[in-house]
Amino acid sequence: MTTREDLRDFLRTRRARLTPADVGMPPGTRRRTPGLRREEVAVLAGVGVSWYTWLEQGRDITASAQVLDAIARALRLDEAERRHLHLLSGLSEPLPTAGPARPVPDELRRILDGWLPRPAYVIDRYWNFLALNKAAEIVFGFGETDHNCLVSFFTNVRYQAAIQHWRDVSVDMAAMFRAESAHHPGDGHFAEIAADLATISEDFAEVWARHDVLEPGPGLKAVMHPAVGDLVFENVPLPLPGRPGERLVLHNPKPESGTAEKLETLMAGAAALAGW
Repeated sequence: MTTREDLRDFLRTRRARLTPADVGMPPGTRRRTPGLRREEVAVLAGVGVSWYTWLEQGRDITASAQVLDAIARALRLDEAERRHLHLLSGLSEPLPTAGPARPVPDELRRILDGWLPRPAYVIDRYWNFLALNKAAEIVFGFGETDHNCLVSFFTNVRYQAAIQHWRDVSVDMAAMFRAESAHHPGDGHFAEIAADLATISEDFAEVWARHDVLEPGPGLKAVMHPAVGDLVFENVPLPLPGRPGERLVLHNPKPESGTAEKLETLMAGAAALAGW
C-alpha cells in the first residue's frame, strides 16, 4: 500500500467501528453500511464535509496538526492511533532509511549468549531475525526456517501452540507491525511482507484488514512449553545505537511466576541432551 491508501483505509476502518450513539448523535435514517457517515465525522471534527471526504479519499491536501487532532477526537482514537494518523498524513519526521544489511557483531552475540538461560534475539525494522540465542529457539520453538518474527507467529505451528491466548495476541502483532510501517513512509518492503503473509495465512489477512495500530514496547509474553508448562516473560525491545531500526529483544522471567526455576530446568536438560 502507498501512504495515501493506508490513510484512506485507516480513516475508513476507524469510522466504521463507531455508531452515532457512541458519539452522542441521533441514529438518523437507515444506514447501508456500519459506522458513522463521513458528514458526521466532519461535523464532530468541525471541518468541511468535502474536505474530510477528500482526506479520506487520499487526495493531495494539506492538514494541520490541530485539524488532525480534531479528527482524532471525533473518531475516538487512542494515543497510538493519533500518532499513526499524523504519520500517515506526513506531519511527523520519518525514521532513518534502512541501510545495507550488516552482520551482527561478535560483542552483540556475546550479549545474547550471556543472557542465557533467558531468551533473547535481535531483529531489524521488518522484524527479520538477525540473531537468536539457544533459549529463544527452545522456548519459542524457532528453527532454521524461521526468518521473520511476524511470519513465524502466523505460520510456525510450534510457536502458535506455545503462545497462550494466541488469537488475542495475533491482533496486537498485526497492529504493531502496521504501526512500525507507518514510521517509514515510502518503504514498500513492509507492504510486501504483509501481502505475502496474507496469501498464506487467513488469520493474518483477517487481523491485518482491521487496520488496528499499536506502538511496540515492553510487554508480557506467556507461553506453554510441553516440557515444563507455563512460562511468563517480561519482554523489552532495546534500540541498538548505530544500527537504525534494529532492536535487541530481551525476555526476563516474570517475578513470582515460577518461570525462572522452570527455565533453569528446561535449559539444563536441553544442554545435557545436546552436549553444549
